[in-house]
Amino acid sequence: MKSIALDAIDLKILHALQENGPLSKAQLAAHVGLSATPCWARLTRLKAAGLIQGFHADLALSRIATFAKVVVTVSLKSHRKADFARFEHFVQTCPDIVDCVSTGGGMDYVMTVISPNLATFQSLMEEMLDAELGIDRYMTYIVTRQIKTSRPKLARLFAQ
Repeated sequence: MKSIALDAIDLKILHALQENGPLSKAQLAAHVGLSATPCWARLTRLKAAGLIQGFHADLALSRIATFAKVVVTVSLKSHRKADFARFEHFVQTCPDIVDCVSTGGGMDYVMTVISPNLATFQSLMEEMLDAELGIDRYMTYIVTRQIKTSRPKLARLFAQ
């Protein structure tokens, strides 16, 4: 997808949505300091460019359910395109894997898994090994406390 040039108003719109979630035309316009119609036209352009991937609620999961959160590092035996594709397809289809990044360096992937309990997590890892995804080794890290989770500040990314 072709990138689009962003000006200060576009960044204000993106920041307002990132901080507040979906807003009405009037609310967004007030945050940005623009009248409603041109503000909404800009929002439509930003959505069409694929810069806004969706909206969600930031839930206090620990107040809703009991769960186990585990960070897993994974290294594959082989590094061919098909090996990565097979592993990534499995990850995409597994609801307990809530985050996965491909990394350079010592490990190929870092995943975050949220399961109802550790036994369910262990079953997932056994399923992954049985699925012959080419896993050479993996390390698990049980999350005991969430220290910080946040979204990047757009202004810092454009400060240079």
